[in-house]
Amino acid sequence: MRTAVLLLNFGEPERPVMEEVVPFLERIFLMNRTLEPGQEESQRTRARQLAEQRAPGLIEEYEEIGGSPLNAQARRQAELLEEELRRRGHDAVALVGMQFTDPSIADAVAAAREAGVDALVGLPVYPLCGPSTNVAALADLRRAVDESGWDPRVHEITGWHLHPEYTALRADGVRALCAAEGVDLRDPGTKLVFSAHGTPLSYLQAGSRYDVYVDDHCRRLAAALGVDHYVLGFQNHSNRPGVEWTQPDIDAAIEGLDAERIVVVPVSFMHEQSETLAELDGDLKEKAEALGLDFHRVPVPHDDPRFAALLADLVEPFTDGANPADVGYGQCRCRPVPGTVCLNHRLERGKA
Repeated sequence: MRTAVLLLNFGEPERPVMEEVVPFLERIFLMNRTLEPGQEESQRTRARQLAEQRAPGLIEEYEEIGGSPLNAQARRQAELLEEELRRRGHDAVALVGMQFTDPSIADAVAAAREAGVDALVGLPVYPLCGPSTNVAALADLRRAVDESGWDPRVHEITGWHLHPEYTALRADGVRALCAAEGVDLRDPGTKLVFSAHGTPLSYLQAGSRYDVYVDDHCRRLAAALGVDHYVLGFQNHSNRPGVEWTQPDIDAAIEGLDAERIVVVPVSFMHEQSETLAELDGDLKEKAEALGLDFHRVPVPHDDPRFAALLADLVEPFTDGANPADVGYGQCRCRPVPGTVCLNHRLERGKA
């Protein structure tokens, strides 16, 4: 059986220019249009207005970081995953599909069809399952397949932060940063700070358990590092007035800390992008230094060979005919449709 693994991702403009940034933002605002009341036509107009307002500031961020590396890192992850699956003896191809830039998820489906595959595995490269990331990306995948008139077997994977190697991978990254920069996590003057991508509270009120998964991952990672006390803050994007987001904001989270330095871990991302290179390394670092805190930020292990192996572990049950339940998968609660599985179901049953 020939299988295509579609690594689903956010995408970011590779060039900091209006003709790429405005459509990118408009697609994001359109996806979240239900956050504000109104008819579809007015919501589309509003999305365009918000995109045009936000674009100049985002272009400045991209210029400061030399353009977003996200897409290039995603392509490399697909190459490494395909190499790993083929090394394990699987007839598989790995393709990238972006939610908000090219190649789109529909483009990835078309490429998989052209490659003559029998089955698709949709795997969002977001470790912590959220409605506008994992769930939305997989809904886009199903829509693209349906609209293509093609009928392959489709498997969907949502939340996967409970993979046994994931916490170890992230913990090793923290240790490596601390060793390189001479930071001791056991020093009372050091505070471990987790930074998670924010989400509107209305999504949580509607049933998303993103906050539960963030809390769970941070607790596990701190325990692996031998840290009893840590701080969690959210990178919220308040582009829509009146929309409440997860709290505390990451800036507020580091205020008033009884510490001399902070070690910041971006837990929502598996790529370096504007949220890490601009919001953390730029804005948050400036805030921390103004508060008298030394700033240390843990890199995202996007190119760690163990991450490619971890991704291969996640998709391998769907390439060799194994029963997904035998390797720990269960029906996804966040996207309760047939064929959508996750590892998070173990949290619901107290088995994780």
